[in-house]
Amino acid sequence: MTSLKTLTKSFAGWVIFCCCCFLPLLLSSPLPLRGPGLASTAQHACRLRKINFQQPYIRNRTYTLAKMARVSDQDTDNRLIGQQLYVNVKENNRCYMMKRIVEIVVTDVLLTKVKDQYPYVEEVAQFFASLNSELSRCKFSGHREHIERNLEELKSKMKQLGENGKTKAIGELDLLFDYTENACTDAPKKGGNKKKN
Repeated sequence: MTSLKTLTKSFAGWVIFCCCCFLPLLLSSPLPLRGPGLASTAQHACRLRKINFQQPYIRNRTYTLAKMARVSDQDTDNRLIGQQLYVNVKENNRCYMMKRIVEIVVTDVLLTKVKDQYPYVEEVAQFFASLNSELSRCKFSGHREHIERNLEELKSKMKQLGENGKTKAIGELDLLFDYTENACTDAPKKGGNKKKN
């Protein structure tokens, strides 16, 4: 009988101890986000680490490849990567826009037969593909029409230029690098919008 009383007292003591220690922890833990809070989570998914762009090796490869392709670019009037991509696109959707453009350039340009015409194409394609992989949860917010229209204009211009459209896209990889960095990192690179010849 005495052992039962001791057991009951120690059990009650443990229950009180657990309630005092663990209940405040449970009450202070954050609850899952619902409603408007999800938008901030989606925007957080549209961020890349600055260190992705601070690797001299891949920056050098990208810029060198772009410079080599620009020599073969016969069209100096058109530009694929530039401020026109952002027409009517809200600033918080610019990273999503660049994610989609990177996807197009990697799939429709870098992973085609042009990879045999230039050095470093596979390394640069791998770099951009890894950025897109990190941005896999990046979604647009609000209306999508302007984004889709601007992407269609880009694809249409590339198609209209034929093989030179691919050359031009490779010649603008440095711009793609800068614009993606500028749109998708918390501390945008100054001059990411600079016009390059």
